[in-house]
Amino acid sequence: MIVDTSRSIDLVEPATQELLDWVVDLENSDISYFEQVQQLATKLGAHYRRDGLTEVGFWAPELSAQQAIKPQEIFLEILTPIENIDFRAPESVVSFRCNRLRLWQHGEYLWGVIRGMRPGTAKQAGSLYWLRYLDARDRLHTIRDPMAYSLPFGIFAPAELYDMETMQAQRPDLDYFRDYPPRKGDEIPRVGAPKNILQLHVGTAAEDGTLESLAALFRRISEKLARGMELTPAEKNYIGYDAVQLLPIEPTIEYRSEEASEGEFFHILKTGLHQGEVKLDIQLRKPNTQDWGYDIPVLGASAVNPALLGSLRPQEIVDFAAALHNFSTGPIQLIYDLVYGHADNQSEELVNRRFLKGPNMYGQDLNHQLPTVRAILLETQRRKINTGADGIRVDGGQDFRFFNPLTGRVEQDDAYLLAMSDVVQEIGGYQRLMFTIFEDGRPWPEEGWEEKSTYLDLIELKPESYQWGPLIFAHNTPALNKFWDQKWRRVCEVIYRGAHWITGCANHDTVRRGNQIDLDADINWHLGSSLPEVLHNAYDNQAVTLWVYGFSPGLPMDFINATSRAPWMFFRNTDERYGVKVVSEEIGFLYWQVTPHIYQDPNNFPRLKELGFERLEQVREFGTALSKTMVEMEYHLPDVVRACQSCLGESAQACELSYLSALNQPGMVNFLKDLTIRKLKDFARRFMEDCYGVCNVFRYQEDLDPVQVDFNCSLRRFRHQHPWLDGNLTGSDRFNKYSDEERTIYYGVRSHPENASEQVAMVAHMGGEPGEVSLEDWLQLDQSQWQVAIASPSLRSNNQLDDLRRFQLCDSQGVLLVRK
Repeated sequence: MIVDTSRSIDLVEPATQELLDWVVDLENSDISYFEQVQQLATKLGAHYRRDGLTEVGFWAPELSAQQAIKPQEIFLEILTPIENIDFRAPESVVSFRCNRLRLWQHGEYLWGVIRGMRPGTAKQAGSLYWLRYLDARDRLHTIRDPMAYSLPFGIFAPAELYDMETMQAQRPDLDYFRDYPPRKGDEIPRVGAPKNILQLHVGTAAEDGTLESLAALFRRISEKLARGMELTPAEKNYIGYDAVQLLPIEPTIEYRSEEASEGEFFHILKTGLHQGEVKLDIQLRKPNTQDWGYDIPVLGASAVNPALLGSLRPQEIVDFAAALHNFSTGPIQLIYDLVYGHADNQSEELVNRRFLKGPNMYGQDLNHQLPTVRAILLETQRRKINTGADGIRVDGGQDFRFFNPLTGRVEQDDAYLLAMSDVVQEIGGYQRLMFTIFEDGRPWPEEGWEEKSTYLDLIELKPESYQWGPLIFAHNTPALNKFWDQKWRRVCEVIYRGAHWITGCANHDTVRRGNQIDLDADINWHLGSSLPEVLHNAYDNQAVTLWVYGFSPGLPMDFINATSRAPWMFFRNTDERYGVKVVSEEIGFLYWQVTPHIYQDPNNFPRLKELGFERLEQVREFGTALSKTMVEMEYHLPDVVRACQSCLGESAQACELSYLSALNQPGMVNFLKDLTIRKLKDFARRFMEDCYGVCNVFRYQEDLDPVQVDFNCSLRRFRHQHPWLDGNLTGSDRFNKYSDEERTIYYGVRSHPENASEQVAMVAHMGGEPGEVSLEDWLQLDQSQWQVAIASPSLRSNNQLDDLRRFQLCDSQGVLLVRK
């Protein structure tokens, strides 16, 4: 179908002059330089106005070096589709009309007001745009919009003009924002803390890995609850929470081969003429990046990763927010996980160098201290939360550091972190401040950081904020023997000062750490008879959940892959440069999370099976050998490949690496006999894409234990019914442990701070051999005054709780009591 592109596209000079006059007036005002660039940042990017014009602004300090650039060859390139784009098509070739306009340059900025650009909507594609210029040698360069609202074809493609005002005005949850308490004078209301949080990754928590699929899931559950219909066990794993925290949904880095042109998903095929104007035929591919979300390039952070959008329309995140806010049993908050402490090395190809301060262990440090960068990042965050968030989780707060020349020390940029918490959201004319969570383990990565970190630095500066506490932070491994005994000091901190800590055990990082446990470590085999069973029972543990929800202060958080008993790992098919290294470090996943039954499923691991890895043991053996070789060769791929070539195959020479030569056995996979760097990189990408599919929780919904699911649900309900539990233990409250070489058991009693007759008591077996419990002796409880509220199902089924004075607990069992 041909669409209307008849209207001309041109620069409106009077309107552009008006915009430039505003810029000059701002520069001549009495406000500080940082305040000036904060206001300038609100105009950067492309904004479709109600009068049909489009304001465009770019910060392009690299264009200030006039001697290296032809000023007359700096232009905004606008690509408007001549035909409809099928955003759901895996691949298509679409013709675009190409217009080039000169913007007005003023210092480090370029500005323009343009007539004729077509805005994108939920049903139609908008004009694509980027800034281009020729250098003195006639080489073409591209400046992309770091503040784009829509990047339907990825970070290396041009951005899309999108009608954000109309989308906001028509959002289905406007009443939710209207119902918030109005501001009192100059005081803007802040969203209050939820009672518990469900953390999930869109790509693996939704059946087809998109926000629209996730929104449909929540709407279906909401409707079933409203009608009193029974939920499936898989659906029950999503209820009982009043907040959902998404792993980062910003655009991530993309697979970038050496011969890449414009981008993996956007490629200009040919140039021609259409009705006297330049026409481009462009090959478009639906983005399929697979990443856990933390590998971001900074560019486009106010947009949504297009790989998470089934329709490639920004509308999906608004519809998902509305599905939560309009949930039938009460609104569910939406929390965004924001990554602003670092950027991947790919950012060097995408943003100007002033955004970046230099390399770090993740890639690049962001240059928060430069006022313009600081202002742009805060504005980017404002645009992101305006899509409908209720809260933010700031990733890696300890990474926000800078060298202070006045003190001669590297210091934390707490001022910026606090500013992130105070970014004002405005939707439908209503303003709010976000509920804020900081992940901050300073002095990480300093040696001994786990013992030194207080996890309180930002709470002390901003008492209404929350921090990830020591039990939810990255390096916990509850699959090990005596883990909960060794964590006792931190557990006590949670009990007596953890009211503003995020608590729990499982998250995207801890489960990943579980995959890295050495197979020869002191594993707690009471948790299961196989490694996957041990890991699942460690992170979805009845005793831990009962203690966290039924007794512990703080704000509990669960991870959907843990409660769904689905695999999880650090995955990224987005990196050719480090892909083999990443895979070599993730081989533990095959032992800890993948069973032969999972591997043999015809729907699982199809790419690796195409290479000849028909059995799980084959890929485990090669993966383990690869991991050892990578370490031996210091991750230098040419040396790794040479080692493989000399040790594998019929022509193998004398091999000093026994773990490689051991692969030379009957039935060895043909793929291994002639390895090259390209084939090894192909293996790494296939591995990641297969693992990504295996981690989708919907593949395991039929295997869920309804009893375990109901147990977890009952504890979430209990927490909501006893909101006072989020406070620290005080007064006569008691918490202790019984621990010896064989077992660890936690127990305690708490009273409502304003109603001493409302009490809860708890006992939970945290690991080891069975043990006898005597609550009458340990807590001086009169059995006649207490009753069981929630207990591990196996205890009830075996009638072990008929006498509360003395009973036996096994590993992972627990009992929660309430005063009659």
